[in-house]
Amino acid sequence: MANKSPVKNKNIAVIGAGNWGKNLIRNFSELHALSALSDKSASVLKEMRKLYPSCDCYLSLKDVLSHPKVEAVVIATPAETHFLLAREALLSGKHVFVEKPMTLTEKDAEELIALATKQDLILMVGHLLQHHPVFVKLKQIASTGELGRIHYIYSHRLNLGKIRREENILWSFAPHDISMILSLAGEEPESVLATGGNYLHKKIADVTTTHLEFSSGLKAHVFVSWLHPFKDQKLVVVGDQKMAVFDDTLPWEEKLLVYPHSVKWDHNIPVPTRGTPERVAVPYSEPLKLECQHFIDCVSEGKPALTDGAEGLRVLRVLNAAERSLDANGLRIDLQRNTASAGKNPASVFVHPTAVIDEGVEIGADTKIWHSSHILYNSMIGKNCSIGQNVVIGPDVTIGNGCKIQNNVSVYKGVTLEDAVFCGPSVVFTNVINPRAEIRRMSEIKTTLVKKGATLGANATIVCGHTIGSYAFVAAGAVITRDVPAHALMAGNPARQKDWICQCGYKLNAKHQCPQCGNRYKMKAKLGLQKVS
Repeated sequence: MANKSPVKNKNIAVIGAGNWGKNLIRNFSELHALSALSDKSASVLKEMRKLYPSCDCYLSLKDVLSHPKVEAVVIATPAETHFLLAREALLSGKHVFVEKPMTLTEKDAEELIALATKQDLILMVGHLLQHHPVFVKLKQIASTGELGRIHYIYSHRLNLGKIRREENILWSFAPHDISMILSLAGEEPESVLATGGNYLHKKIADVTTTHLEFSSGLKAHVFVSWLHPFKDQKLVVVGDQKMAVFDDTLPWEEKLLVYPHSVKWDHNIPVPTRGTPERVAVPYSEPLKLECQHFIDCVSEGKPALTDGAEGLRVLRVLNAAERSLDANGLRIDLQRNTASAGKNPASVFVHPTAVIDEGVEIGADTKIWHSSHILYNSMIGKNCSIGQNVVIGPDVTIGNGCKIQNNVSVYKGVTLEDAVFCGPSVVFTNVINPRAEIRRMSEIKTTLVKKGATLGANATIVCGHTIGSYAFVAAGAVITRDVPAHALMAGNPARQKDWICQCGYKLNAKHQCPQCGNRYKMKAKLGLQKVS
C-alpha cells in the first residue's frame, strides 16, 4: 500500500462527538493527531471548542473532507450512517477508521473494501478488544498451544443498560465478542444459531444467546444482555490442557487467569482434574489509546490494520446470520453459504450467498439457486434445476428434476411442478380462489399441478385448482382458468386453445405430426394428445 504522506502532527478528524466519540476525540488529541471534528449538534460543538481550542469544529461533513490537513477520518456516528460517511470519506481520498459495526449489510461492507483497495487507503474497523493488552496476551497463549486443543469459547457481556432503540442488544454488545472469538478460532464458523427475548420493546431484543460452530469442531457462544443486575464481561477459552479466563470487570492484575484444569480418562470415564489458577502479568496500557495509535501507525506507515475491512466483514456476516436466526426463532443458519441448513443436500448444489434456504429443505444434485431467492421450509427441489433470481418456493412445495424457474416467480404452497417444467419470468401462481386480507384461508388452498415438460410463458397467470397437461405450452401473458390438455397451445385472457404443440416445442400439422422432428401423436379423449412415434 502506498503511503500518501507521512503523519507528523495533526491529520485526523473525528466525525461524531457523542458518548464514544468524545473518548476517541480525547485520545487522538492526547496523541497530537486531532485536526478537526464534526457533529450535527451546535451545542456539542460549542462544548468541544472549549475543550479543544486548537481543533477546527464543523457542522458539515463537506467542510471536514475539504480540510487541507485532514488525511484520515474516524467515524463514531450511529451504525446506519457508517456506510455513507465512510464511502464519502474514501471517495475524498481519506483513510477511514469506522466504529463497529462496519456497516449494516455485507454488500455495503464489500463496496467499502473494494473502494479502499482501489483508492489505496486504510480501512479500519473499531473492534477495540482486539487491541486490549490482556486479549493480545490471551491470544498469544492460545496460539502457542499452551491451552492445548481448544474445545469451546464462550463470552458474557452483560449489564443494566445502556438501552438503545436504534439497534438491538446483539448489534450493540456482541460485535466485540464475535471479533475476539473469530480471532482465536482463526476460521469462520460453519453455522450460527441465535435465540433471544424482547421485553422492553416488542421489536428490539434485550437479551440474546448466539451459538457458533466451526468446521474444526470448535464451538462458541455469546451471551449479551442490557437487562442484567450487574456488569459481567468474561471471555472463557476451554482447551484440553488448560483453560483461560479474561474477566474485564476485575482489576488489571487479575484480568487474565489460566487454570491448569483438564479432563483425564479413567476406564473410559472422564474425570476432571483441577489446578490452582495462575495470574498472568500484562503491562497496563489503555486499550482505546492503543487502538488509536495503531490507526495512526497504519496511516503513517502504510501497513494494513489489524481489524481491517475484511475482518469487519467477517464479523458482519456472523451478526447478520445471527439476526436472521433470531428473527426465525432460532433457525440454524449455514454461514458457509449464508443460508439456513438444507439438511444433507449434495455438495454439487449451488446456492448464491444472497439466497435463503429454510430448515428441512431437500435439494437435488447439480441444482443452482440464484440471487435473493428463498426456499421455504419442507420444500423439495429435484436434480439439475435452475432457480433464477428473486424466486420464492414453498412452504411444502415439490419441484421435479430438470425444472427451470426464471426470475421473479413465486411457487406457493399447493403448487406442484413435475419434471422438466419451464416457468418464464414473472409467471404468477395463485392458491386461493377468493383471498381477503382480513380472512385467513390457508385451509382452503386449491392445488395446481403442472405436468412433465410443460412450458409457462413470461407473465402467464395460473389460477389455482387446475392441471396443466404434459408438454402443454402456455403463451406469454395468458391467464389459465381451466384445465389444459397435454400438448395444448394456450393463449389469451382467459386462455383458449389455439393449436397443438410437439414435445420439441413446434406446432403440429393437421395430422398431429411435427414438421420439425417428425413425432406423431394421437388424441386421447379429454387428456389431449399422446405421442405414438
